[in-house]
Amino acid sequence: MNFLQRLRESLSRFMLGRHGLDNLGMFTFITGLVLSILSSFIGSGLLSFIGLALYVTTIFRMLSRNNEKRIAENRKYIDLTSNWKLKSAQFAKRMKNRKDYKYFKCPNCKVLLRIKRGAGEKDITCVRCGHQFKQRS
Repeated sequence: MNFLQRLRESLSRFMLGRHGLDNLGMFTFITGLVLSILSSFIGSGLLSFIGLALYVTTIFRMLSRNNEKRIAENRKYIDLTSNWKLKSAQFAKRMKNRKDYKYFKCPNCKVLLRIKRGAGEKDITCVRCGHQFKQRS
């Protein structure tokens, strides 16, 4: 066995049973990196310290053997960010289709409805609650 194979095997034995990198760890690492780069331009020691603290947190979470707590922390992070990611994806889709479609909210149940543009005033029926209302497309 050469040196690189032995190093890879010893590293894989060391990481056995440890948590590793997850979504929250990647977020803290990238945030720490951005803060460190920002602190080098601004010259702020506080930003540098916060970036270093985020690096230490990321390494601690990666090397932790308490998988249940790390999984619970990651689940909370995913729950907090999933709603934001969904809303930003919906907004991007609306911006992409804004020339072809007009979007309305049902006044009764607040569901988002999409109508083809150029049809003039139209009766719109909500697909969820069946409420009918008039809007110009």
